[in-house]
Amino acid sequence: MNTEKIILGIDPGTTIMGFGLIKVVNKKMSFLQLNELELQKYNDPYIKLKLIFERTVELIDTWNPDEIAIEAPFFGKNVQSMLKLGRAQGVAMAAGLSREVPVTEYSPKKIKMAITGNGNASKEQVAGMLQSLLSLKSLPKNLDATDGLAAAVCHFYNSGKVEVGKSYTGWEAFVKQNPGKIK
Repeated sequence: MNTEKIILGIDPGTTIMGFGLIKVVNKKMSFLQLNELELQKYNDPYIKLKLIFERTVELIDTWNPDEIAIEAPFFGKNVQSMLKLGRAQGVAMAAGLSREVPVTEYSPKKIKMAITGNGNASKEQVAGMLQSLLSLKSLPKNLDATDGLAAAVCHFYNSGKVEVGKSYTGWEAFVKQNPGKIK
């Protein structure tokens, strides 16, 4: 039986949103696309969120991914940065859920561990490993795109395992798994 699926990986951000797509056929992955949405030229944070939503929907409508893997915001010291990243992630998740594409969230450490075997690997180490795994000819100047691709590859490596990141199949599932957070 020939099983095929497309996974969209997203590294959310309000300056740059990185994304990558892989195709999985019979448990073998291949590279489809890697790119980024550059947002630094926009000053209005709501315009940035709108563009993240629209680009994510456009990717879904173009590639028809079966699943979305998204990097969770890391816990830093700057609360404002966390809030901005959380909003960017939420908007990308909402775009996927609006098209009924299941979304799974992975911590940065889990993604790095899946790709390199080291949860503290650098962006450069992750990018280098992806270049080798997927036979990429070159890497982008910003590594946000490879971070998005890494989320997709991490999801592929974790598919079929009992314990993965937080996963939502739609709004109802999200609300059920997050009681008290939605008012």
